[in-house]
Amino acid sequence: MAGILATCENDDKQKKETALNYPETKKVDTVTNYFGTEVKDPYRWLENDRAEEVEEWVKAENKVTFNYLEKIPYRDQLKKRLTEIWNYEKLGAPFHEGDYIYFFKNNGLQNQSVLYRKKSPDTEAEVFLDPNKFSEDGTTSLGGLSFSEDGKTLAYAISEGGSDWRKIILLNTANHKILGDTIRDVKFSGISWKGNEGFYYSSYDKPKGSELSAKTDQHKLYYHKLGTPQSEDKVIYGEKEGEKHRYIGGSVTEDNHYLMIAARNSTSGGELYLMDLTKKNPELVTVIGNDKTDTYLVDNQGSKLYLLTNLDAPNRRVVTVDASNPTPENWKDFIPETEYVLSPSTGGGYLFAEYMKDAISQVKQYDYDGKLIREVELPGIGTVSGFGAKKEEDTLYYTFTNYVTPGSIYKYNIEKGKSELYNKPNIDFNSDNYESKQIFYNSKEGTKIPMIITYKKGTKMDGKNPTMLYGYGGFDISLTPSFSTAMSVWLEQGGIYAVPNLRGGGEYGKDWHDAGIKMKKQNVFDDFIAAAEYLIENNYTSKDYLAIRGGSNGGLLVGATMTQRPDLMKVALPAVGVMDMLRYHTFTAGAGWAYDYGTAEDSKEMFEYLYGYSPVHNVKEGVEYPATLITTGDHDDRVVPAHSFKFAAELQEKQAGDEPVLIRIETKAGHGAGKPTSMVIEEYADLFGFTFYNMGYESLPNSKNENVKA
Repeated sequence: MAGILATCENDDKQKKETALNYPETKKVDTVTNYFGTEVKDPYRWLENDRAEEVEEWVKAENKVTFNYLEKIPYRDQLKKRLTEIWNYEKLGAPFHEGDYIYFFKNNGLQNQSVLYRKKSPDTEAEVFLDPNKFSEDGTTSLGGLSFSEDGKTLAYAISEGGSDWRKIILLNTANHKILGDTIRDVKFSGISWKGNEGFYYSSYDKPKGSELSAKTDQHKLYYHKLGTPQSEDKVIYGEKEGEKHRYIGGSVTEDNHYLMIAARNSTSGGELYLMDLTKKNPELVTVIGNDKTDTYLVDNQGSKLYLLTNLDAPNRRVVTVDASNPTPENWKDFIPETEYVLSPSTGGGYLFAEYMKDAISQVKQYDYDGKLIREVELPGIGTVSGFGAKKEEDTLYYTFTNYVTPGSIYKYNIEKGKSELYNKPNIDFNSDNYESKQIFYNSKEGTKIPMIITYKKGTKMDGKNPTMLYGYGGFDISLTPSFSTAMSVWLEQGGIYAVPNLRGGGEYGKDWHDAGIKMKKQNVFDDFIAAAEYLIENNYTSKDYLAIRGGSNGGLLVGATMTQRPDLMKVALPAVGVMDMLRYHTFTAGAGWAYDYGTAEDSKEMFEYLYGYSPVHNVKEGVEYPATLITTGDHDDRVVPAHSFKFAAELQEKQAGDEPVLIRIETKAGHGAGKPTSMVIEEYADLFGFTFYNMGYESLPNSKNENVKA
């Protein structure tokens, strides 16, 4: 039968035909001494992203990678199907600004979604802002937007080539004319208006050296007054001697009464201050003066502040306090801590308390006196987002999704508590043919870990199903059920998609997060390894059909797992990963990740712990590693591509088996945000093609009589 790998000879022939000649990667004699231990760093030169020799290395690696990928017989077939299924209208929830209703829409295959507006629900919409016109190739994207209070001025940020550096452009919404005060060199910033006069934003001083990799650790909060040059922008916070923070953000309350300033040195824990903007020369008032907890403003009613905090509440609580004396000893519980993690929002004069129960959403509606109005009836079991609106609104819009349900928008009557379907995407995917189930498995030392497994109904659990195990496990980030257009193609091919909620994430609050940081980081890898073992032991899949995937901190997860247990999986797909744990903090804002990781300078013990699992430093000679496709972007200035470059060089040098080790380096792409649709489709076609091919499929698994392996 055509498409069947009838004999193992064919398998050998396939490997021989795709034998790889990797580029020769030079080695240097760089050595760093950590607490008396000398650590060689032979590929340190790959960190210089501005060097011509690094550019040539990137070209040479990409040539080998794409020559390999082009030989996969169903690569074009996958790209065609991904393109077909992606080609449906994607609509965003409407929102009111000034005299208009705004919403985002993508016709299907547009590289970037377009912002439309209309005067009323019944009038025809017009294109207001089209990011597809920012650049010819679609690699300049919209990185955020904010309207003045009257809706007459729009401030929007753009990202070029996927970089975290932004420009903020101002637009007159009446005549679409760009105003003359473009703000440059902005990074990790919101845009928060003070009425109609101007706005607050954050940035670093431009670093010396490469702006894509040089260290940036002195953030500042600025105020820009409309009609003035950026050079006159006033530093509000971050310039005082000894007042050094890596992340500073400013937000103005809806009534323009207060400016809230969050100052942080790490991604977890930070200080909180306020300024009373009704006063002529407002003073800085301390709410929280240390970085031991996370505290944010939810809303205010006059001088009464509603704060979300994890102080004495790992799962978070909402407290109230008067702005005149806002320190913790004066706080009063408004929504006490429960056994589930709390994430509140506001709209129409109410607070909406969203809880996570085993990563599944629940929502309760409260008034501003703390009275529970109702538990919101949701459309199903999954994830909701968007429970927010302005105070005068009587309607809000939220999105519901899970692993088999594309994101649908619901219109919610705030007073009546009734939801109605507003928009359901018309996608060529039949959700009824698939199912998700949540299971709990034991990690290495017995901790119960939840995992949601999704697959086509009727799938035979015979250990031969191609399975994608995806994980993250860090930075208090929760993986909740959500639909992926790309993964729907994986499911169509009979693939299984499994997502465990690893320690280090936020699914069970701060305690769950802290169980996967610093000297406990191995817990995260153990959780992921145990997930793979569960899938194999329960015949969902087997070693020959298992792929592991993750990005950023999840790329580290994949790198550590494949170096610790290379016998466990057939394919590894680390994306934009943190791979050099001894040097990650020396690039861009990487030092801000130290709460999760610790650094090699902290102590001898911390160095040895990081050195013990750092993927770049744990690739061993004589080991057969799984087929590996590393992905990164040349403009990634969050997790610099040198991490992936060095990991690829180590693997290519030391791989003892026949499995390929490739690196796919996207040009004019960053950490992931704003990546054009065309680029995303091509990348997934390559990821899926590489995975199926290295699992031994000569044709796609879902082809007739073609899912047989030798």
